Amino acid sequence: MMIAAIVVLYEAKELLLPLAIAVLLTFALAPIVTFLRRMKFPRLAAVMGAVAFAFAVMSIFSLILVTQVSQVAQDIPTYQSNIVEKIRILKETGSEDGVVSRLGRMFERVNTEINESASTTSPANPRVQGDQKPLLVQIFSPQRPIETLQNIIEPLVGPLATTGLVIVIVIFMLLEREELRDRFIRLVGYSDLHRTTQALQDAGSRVGKYLLMQLVVNITYGVPLAAGLWLLGIPNALLWGMLAIVFRFVPYIGPVIAAVIPLFLAFAVAPGWSLLIWTAGLFILLELLSNNVIEPWLYGSRTGLSPLAIIVAAVFWAWLWGPIGLVLSTPLTVCLVVLGRHVPQFEFLQILLGDEPVLDPHERLYQRLLADDLDEATDNAEEMLEEKYLIEYYGAVGIPALLLGEQDRARGALTKSQSVNLAENARHLVTNLNEIAAEEEDEAGQDHEDDGKDTRTVGRSGEEEEDKFDVDLPDGSGKSVLCIGGHGELDDVAAIMLAQTVSVEGADCEAASHRDVVPARIRNLSVEGRHSIVLGFLNPESMKYSRFAVRRLRRLAPHARIGLVLWTSPGSERPLDEKQLAEQLEADFVAFSLVDCVVSALSEEKPRYSKPKRLRSIRRSRSATSGRKKVAAATEA
Repeated sequence: MMIAAIVVLYEAKELLLPLAIAVLLTFALAPIVTFLRRMKFPRLAAVMGAVAFAFAVMSIFSLILVTQVSQVAQDIPTYQSNIVEKIRILKETGSEDGVVSRLGRMFERVNTEINESASTTSPANPRVQGDQKPLLVQIFSPQRPIETLQNIIEPLVGPLATTGLVIVIVIFMLLEREELRDRFIRLVGYSDLHRTTQALQDAGSRVGKYLLMQLVVNITYGVPLAAGLWLLGIPNALLWGMLAIVFRFVPYIGPVIAAVIPLFLAFAVAPGWSLLIWTAGLFILLELLSNNVIEPWLYGSRTGLSPLAIIVAAVFWAWLWGPIGLVLSTPLTVCLVVLGRHVPQFEFLQILLGDEPVLDPHERLYQRLLADDLDEATDNAEEMLEEKYLIEYYGAVGIPALLLGEQDRARGALTKSQSVNLAENARHLVTNLNEIAAEEEDEAGQDHEDDGKDTRTVGRSGEEEEDKFDVDLPDGSGKSVLCIGGHGELDDVAAIMLAQTVSVEGADCEAASHRDVVPARIRNLSVEGRHSIVLGFLNPESMKYSRFAVRRLRRLAPHARIGLVLWTSPGSERPLDEKQLAEQLEADFVAFSLVDCVVSALSEEKPRYSKPKRLRSIRRSRSATSGRKKVAAATEA
């Protein structure tokens, strides 16, 4: 189907190209018409005024362009001597086998062949002998006035007809804009008015803003360029400034094309090299100012296209519709991306061409860890941590990435070796973030000293709801916390992330493996003086081991708060109420998120159970009592 669509676009170029130009001009002129309508102009007057102004500017622009091009064509032969001299200098400075020397010899051979061909005449015109000079003969072919007029008009008929067609289409589209919108909604989206309206508004906003803002940016680039080239003495500076305005509509490639001919003229006009250097410096300066100052200041929104998509689109539309397709490539591709964003059948266009990440941050981290791409995983984490806190990054990205790994392990998608390798890469990632954690710890300590409070507020405002973050974290100074993995390698990594986060708040925190909780090794745990001991699980099915682990830990550390954390992704529903689950598992607290776990682990509350229930010892005492009774009865008998 896509191949058929491309064939139709190519074969129907003569029809579709004017229509595409008219649609894009309609998007660009619609804000001007709307502004004139708000100024109480009648609809017809607003439309005709906007169209007349736009095409008058384009006509004047084209006229100046044609005049300047013809003047350049007449002046080129005067630069021949400078070009030849500079090529000779490059040949002399280069080696005999250099590229410049080989090119020079090639041009000399071509020039010799041309001269020999010119000096040879046909049999009907014998070679000139001796000192006899050839006569210049000019043949005039008499033409009738009608033929002369026909030769002048015929090349202009096509462009003038296309221009007139575009003007008519633009006028009627602007006059019938609301009617066309209603018809489009009735045709493709009557069952979902909200989505269709949003798509039309999105397309109109993106394309209109892009065209108008790009025009303003190009003018702020082309006018200083023309002035600078004129001051430097480059011929036809006005032409090169105007061409820069046009070519900069072509992303990435356009500025390079606009710079080639002025640089060539700077090479050809002056005998020295200083003019070429100054011209190149002018282009570099204007590019830096345009890309880093003008564009960020003027652009209120992006086009929504990835850089690679812009390049591919430029190549595709140039192949399909020629130079005009090259200029229209970006706005046409923006329309395709908007279509993919709002129409599910074309979602692949948004995925292939859009600039939004197709993977969520936690999915991207999980993929990088699976692919052993630790460097990129660390770079992405450090980039995010420039705007986020460590507790926020682990809660929104790190822990959810481990949850994906645990889900794949539980359903058999990960082998044992892959799971171990994933956990090892995640450990290295946490180690790479130790420096950032130390910086946050110093900042947290300074905040507690300045405020003199037991808690510090960690927050960040944002326009979107997901960009906001505001929590109160307790001071961990003087407290000691032990974080233990629940039942697997990935649980151990989650415990390490939790330990690093708790350490940021000033607490003395360590992490232990799930293997240290087994009965044979649990007594080797360092639980002396611990304020809290936290046991974490990524898999809810592993929680069945938690009650026995809580009992063992409480016997070892009866004065410590014993807590459980069942890791969940942000925004997911919590399986049970925290207090109810804590009662069932005989824990002091149960948490489902990193923030809640840190707050509960550093809380000043006392342990809920001061003494563990020794059910096993009670069963043993009852068994022993019944045994003694049986022995006594047997003795009496």
